[in-house]
Amino acid sequence: MHILFAGGGTAGHINPALAVAGYIKEKHPDAKISYIGTERGLESRLVREAGYDFYTIEVAGFQRQISLSNIKKNFSAVIKMFTSSKAAKKLLKELKPDVVVGTGGYVSGPVLREAAKLNIKCCIHEQNAYPGVTNKALSSMVDEVMLAFPEAEKHLRCKNKPIVTGNPVRMSVLSANREEARKKLGVGNSPVILSFGGSLGARPINKAVVGLIKWHAEKDEIFHIHGTGKSGYSDMLEDIKAEGINLEKHPKITVREYINDMDVCLAAADLVICRSGAITLSELQNCGKAAILIPSPYVAENHQFHNAMSLKSAGAAEIIEEKDLNGDTLAKMVSDIIGDASTLEQMSINAKKSAISDSNEKIYDVIMKLL
Repeated sequence: MHILFAGGGTAGHINPALAVAGYIKEKHPDAKISYIGTERGLESRLVREAGYDFYTIEVAGFQRQISLSNIKKNFSAVIKMFTSSKAAKKLLKELKPDVVVGTGGYVSGPVLREAAKLNIKCCIHEQNAYPGVTNKALSSMVDEVMLAFPEAEKHLRCKNKPIVTGNPVRMSVLSANREEARKKLGVGNSPVILSFGGSLGARPINKAVVGLIKWHAEKDEIFHIHGTGKSGYSDMLEDIKAEGINLEKHPKITVREYINDMDVCLAAADLVICRSGAITLSELQNCGKAAILIPSPYVAENHQFHNAMSLKSAGAAEIIEEKDLNGDTLAKMVSDIIGDASTLEQMSINAKKSAISDSNEKIYDVIMKLL
């Protein structure tokens, strides 16, 4: 059995593929797993670290904003569109996979298109509520389409009825215990807020969280863990200091550059403040966490807003758009949620109800049926 994955560019496209690949290897230790990506993408490191055979093609996305520089990039992308298809076809003929699985990103386009032309069984997995450009184009060509959010179906034209599988979630997150996590962090009976803007950081979120910290620091009742991201740590510490807050006198407030124990922090949290990337939201749902979501306005298709609306519609989250975000709006929303135990509990229940906890198994079943 040979399963070939294709996808890349961001961790949101790569990690689902690696999670499913790992699940397949657990079930079938002798299965051959291969991956096609780009050499410059994050997948070139993550897939190799996972120990799977990794092959590359050259492909690039199109720039939407018009400028001389982008015109040149788009001209190069057109050339790569043809050469990548040729390279993908050659690899497919050499590798002879039984099933090809696409998880999004530009690199999956030529691989899945050529696989369909060669009559190789193939399927795609869409992580977001609003599908990406590549998966939109592929949805009418592949044998099966898997969705994390049912709302995505209305934006696709599929040969067969799509299957809602959810997004794969890390086992460390699924297995974390709330009581043990709270004991490990030493939070006692305090309400716990977990906030972060991603590994690189998000300046608007960091600034708003400074205002939130100012609001609750004097009361000293809330245990708050915030991850600034790579680019925001020093600036945020300066901003907190400028507000007259000495973090050494407030042990319940922790500001970190990275949250390396996310499974523990997430398990302990009562309320999470974050962006609305697809995998993050699936973790919130599976852990049953109330959330305040701040969709990134900088991503393609504004898909984070659509993701966030899915959880808001389920009664599991509230949304603050970045244009409306500041310390006051954030503190007001946190106060309304944390200050009402029944609201917080109901949001948590609704998050858990909307979760798909057996995503790996559902995706595995789709792949196995194609064999």
